[in-house]
Amino acid sequence: MDLLQSYKGDDELDGREVQNPISSPDSSPPRLLPAKSAAPKVDDTMLALTVAQANQTISKPIDPVHHVVAFNPKYDQLWAPIYGPAHPYAKDGIAQGMRNHKLGFVEDAAIDSFVFDEQYNTFHKYGYAADPSASEGNNYVGDLDALKKNDGISVYNIPQHEQKRRKIEKKKETEENEGENEDMDVDRVEIDNPASDAWLLKNRKSPWAGKKEGLQTELTEEQKKYAEEYAKKKEEKGAGGEKGEIVADKSTFHGKEERDYQGRSWIAPPKDAKATNDHCYIPKRLVHTWSGHTKGVSAIRFFPKYGHLILSAGMDTKVKIWDVFNSGKCMRTYMGHSKAVRDISFCNDGTKFLTAGYDKNIKYWDTETGQVISTFSTGKIPYVVKLNPDDDKQNILLAGMSDKKIVQWDMNTGQITQEYDQHLGAVNTITFVDNNRRFVTSSDDKSLRVWEFGIPVVIKYISEPHMHSMPSIAVHPNTNWFAAQSLDNQILIYSTRERFQLNKKKRFAGHIVAGYACQVNFSPDGRFVMSGDGEGKCWFWDWKSCKVFRTLKCHEGVSIGCEWHPLEQSKVATCGWDGLIKYWD
Repeated sequence: MDLLQSYKGDDELDGREVQNPISSPDSSPPRLLPAKSAAPKVDDTMLALTVAQANQTISKPIDPVHHVVAFNPKYDQLWAPIYGPAHPYAKDGIAQGMRNHKLGFVEDAAIDSFVFDEQYNTFHKYGYAADPSASEGNNYVGDLDALKKNDGISVYNIPQHEQKRRKIEKKKETEENEGENEDMDVDRVEIDNPASDAWLLKNRKSPWAGKKEGLQTELTEEQKKYAEEYAKKKEEKGAGGEKGEIVADKSTFHGKEERDYQGRSWIAPPKDAKATNDHCYIPKRLVHTWSGHTKGVSAIRFFPKYGHLILSAGMDTKVKIWDVFNSGKCMRTYMGHSKAVRDISFCNDGTKFLTAGYDKNIKYWDTETGQVISTFSTGKIPYVVKLNPDDDKQNILLAGMSDKKIVQWDMNTGQITQEYDQHLGAVNTITFVDNNRRFVTSSDDKSLRVWEFGIPVVIKYISEPHMHSMPSIAVHPNTNWFAAQSLDNQILIYSTRERFQLNKKKRFAGHIVAGYACQVNFSPDGRFVMSGDGEGKCWFWDWKSCKVFRTLKCHEGVSIGCEWHPLEQSKVATCGWDGLIKYWD
């Protein structure tokens, strides 16, 4: 009972003294019972040793030789310096956390680099400098007499009156030197010779000397004459808009007669010209060869919609048009460029076409008569020329130039109406998409840029590290895709919708075009992709499977251009640097 009572007292009264109620008043004084535990005794020696060992492990630094840490160390322990033997990974035995310099730990000085330079130069000039190690900022070292004399100024803190005094002294010194020079008996030849020191000393002037003199109001006779000549030259250039090389425009007709017995022009399409079928086939054999150019042919274009004539741009500075439908002869030669012709482009009805040459000129020709309607130039080489495909905008010309710009002219007025200037390299192609509201341009800067027509702001910029330059682009007949000839020997496909994404599933390869701007093209039904290559072959791929369908050996050297006939859908024309244009069926 006594034991129970003591437990009860412990619980209820929190260990206070409790009298035994059973004992009588006459009994012995109250006893204090010690608290007893009901748990059995346990030997905790090993536990204490383990805890002590763990504490010792946690308190001592980690040995960098050990590869495993069996506990979670604290930050201070991780970066604690190693005592005793040298650190195995540092010659000076300093831990990495205590190192901020190659030679160990360097404490930052409480002095700025500008302040150091100021005090360093002040000490060398005046003999005193502020002591950075002093507790107070006004302690100086060095010549204290000079400090009092100069009122503690530094080289960067010279008073204004001192600066003025120095300027006056310097001016006086200069005047004295000039006076001495004048007094000296110097040979007149020396003074008159601009290469001598004497002439320089006498004629020494400030760069701004004479600026305050009155402005010249009247021109001299010589200046007036020069101004008139310059204005006349500028007018001549502005009238023609020419900044490139000027060559007399000529054209020679090679056919029998310019009009037939019914009075129709030689460029009029045949009445019975229509598509034979909707299904395209890959050509197998050579039908005809045109050989009139003395150098390579850089581009060919079929007459729009009908294809009864084919226009060719030669590196021999000439542009020729050939009959495809009847005789197969050269019909007319256009001579107006002094250097190789780079690009050609028909207008929608084929009655006019554009040529761009390395002589920095763009010429707009009448196909039938061979006359030059107008000439445009910015003084840079045009690499590609295009008319806006809309019928109501056939007077708008776009040209990609060698100075990274796309220039837009209104051919009616001859004025530049817009400049698209975002590319970082020469512009190679201009391709209209999205119902001619936008156009895509490619450049030597290995990027594609998409523009709203008429607005010189890029709305989409496509440039990836793996991309190469794309010198030729063609739109698929369904207008949802365009193919870009990449100079890493593959043809890439991009969508023409809002995002202009690369179609990673479609990739046409096998040909060698690295270094050559070989043209890429589609068959009229969109089933085949076609391209020339650097080895003179013409490659045909299946659009759906992306597999090579056929290769034709077309030219000696580079096969640069290829065009599918718009109506006779199994016929293809190719041109190459061997000067030949070949027609395949």
